[in-house]
Parts: sequence; C-alpha cells; structure tokens
Amino acid sequence: MNVILEKLGKIGIVPVIKIDDVEKAVPLAKALAAGGIPCAEITFRTAQGEDAIRRIAAGAPEVLVGAGTVLTTDQVDRAVSAGAQFIVSPGFNPQVVAHCLQKGIPVTPGCANPSDIEQALEFGLEAVKFFPAEQAGGLDYIKAVSAPYPGLQFIPTGGINAGNIARYIAFDKVLACGGSWMAGADLINAGEFEKITALSREAVLALLGFSVAHIGINTGGYEKAAQAAVLFNSLFGFAIKEGNNSTFAGDALELVKTTAPGTHGHIAIATNSITRAIAHLERGGVTFDHANAKKDPRGNVCAIYLKDEILGFAVHLVQ
Repeated sequence: MNVILEKLGKIGIVPVIKIDDVEKAVPLAKALAAGGIPCAEITFRTAQGEDAIRRIAAGAPEVLVGAGTVLTTDQVDRAVSAGAQFIVSPGFNPQVVAHCLQKGIPVTPGCANPSDIEQALEFGLEAVKFFPAEQAGGLDYIKAVSAPYPGLQFIPTGGINAGNIARYIAFDKVLACGGSWMAGADLINAGEFEKITALSREAVLALLGFSVAHIGINTGGYEKAAQAAVLFNSLFGFAIKEGNNSTFAGDALELVKTTAPGTHGHIAIATNSITRAIAHLERGGVTFDHANAKKDPRGNVCAIYLKDEILGFAVHLVQ
C-alpha cells in the first residue's frame, strides 16, 4: 500500500478541517498532534484552504496534511503546490482521480455504491472514501458492499464520532475514519486549541479502546500457582482454568507457573487495534520488543511487550 495511506491507517483518524482564519492553521495542527492525531484534511470549502495547507506544511511538518473537498484538477495542482500529501474528494470524478495518479499523489475519492467502487478499482486505487457514512447506511452497509472487493480499504466519513468510531475501526477493511467532531469550526475560530487537544486525545482513546485484559502474577512454581488458584476460587468463586504455563483464576488473574517476563508478573492491556496502538505509543516515545512479538497465522501482530517494566510488571498489548 502507498506509504501515505499506510500512515493514515496507523493514525486511524483523519480530522476534516474547515479553516476560516489562516492564522489558526498551525496552532490547530499542533493541537491535533498534541492530542495524538498528527493528521489534518484541510477542505477547499473556504478560500483559506490552500494557504492553510501551505502554512501547516511549513510550520507543523510532523503533521500529515492533505486537501479535502477537492473538485477540480486545478485544485489538485494548488493543493500539491501548497504541500498537500494526499487528496480527498466527496465523489468520484474520473478527471480528478486520473490527474492525481499522474502527479503521483494518493487520492481517496468518495464512493457510495458498487458502481463507484468499480470505477475506483479500474484506476487501481487501494482506498476510497465512503461518504456520507452514517447517512448512506453506516458500518453494516460497508460490510455488505465491501464483500466482493477484498483488496479495497475504506475511509468512512460523515456522522463518525467518539461514540461510534470504535465499531467502524474494528472492521478490517476500514483504513481510517474521517470526522470533524474534535476540531469543529466553532472551536477553531474561538482559538480553543486546548479543548481541541483534549477532544483529540478522547477520540484516540475511543478508537484504541484500551482496557486491562488480565494481570499475570509470577508465583514461583506449579504448586504455588495451584494453591493460589484454589484460594481465589474458595474466596470469590473464580473458576479455575488450567493452561500449560499458567493457571487462570477467573478471566482476569493469571497465575504464572514458570519463568515469565516481568519481575513480579505482567499486565495485559487489550486494544481494538494493536497496530494503531503501537504506532500511537511509539509516537509518544514508547519502545516495544518487536523481535519477540506474537503474530497470528496471517502475520499480523497480536501481542507485543513494551521494553520497560512498570512497577516491576512487564506490560504487553493484546489484540
């Protein structure tokens, strides 16, 4: 897949931004990045869109900036010249798509039915925008319409918010979700960048859905693990489930029988999207033990440890 599309997929959220005042462009971009979303789709719905892209590209290079609501080839040229790294359009315009491909810039045109999708496939596109997502049938429609096209990824946009993004992003054919709820025009115009950062962080956490899956305790041997499991069962009724190297007391306590990572044990953190979670945490400076990551039969990472312990506990993510 195109490297820019891969980056969008790892971020998982594409803020759709309407800029009325170009002086707000760079502070906005930095506010999004501070909240964990180093990405912005600046729409051409206002006359300030082109200059906003130019300013973000120069003043916030850590942010992946693209142009949205692109309707003409002239707008493509202006966007690319300003520094846009990707192009988004609300519908499928063959001239715009062909022009983007000729210029070597990724484009995700709006596609809302099989006819649109098949046009996109004729052009060799790897991802399309699904717009307006909620109004056009939502996730159920995407699942239905995507079935005949196994290689195509979707960026649903329209009606996506913190309350439903986790459902969308859990579907493996959703590359990312577009939305403006974390950076509405009213917040931008009022200069409420701290609020935008807070809403962006909330959006990322909603997407990733972190939760404690279980806690593993290093017991020091088979006998101690068995004794502890019996005790938890007698006290709290936690069902005992035997494994090869550990015994579970209920679903949340893993009593490790043998040598395992962590001075005292380990904490398993579940996430809706382990690939995006790794990318998000690495952007924040976290390091992972990639060499010993567990992978599923398709080669996707399904469990991975952080390099550093927390209070004597190893920590790993689990899909």
